[in-house]
Amino acid sequence: MMHAHYQTKKALKAAVGQTLDYSETSFFGAEYRDNGSFPVTNVKRSWFANVTMANGLIAKVE
Repeated sequence: MMHAHYQTKKALKAAVGQTLDYSETSFFGAEYRDNGSFPVTNVKRSWFANVTMANGLIAKVE
């Protein structure tokens, strides 16, 4: 699961329309996709979210 560099899920939701600030954590290859959805968490794992990307920009955060 990728780490999203946002203090809160609310801050991530406020970033809709922007590029995602993240770190890859998988040993099995890149998880990030310019188009599609994937789960993310913060480094402390205090929140989780499903991010949908469209053309390299955050389209939706659930």
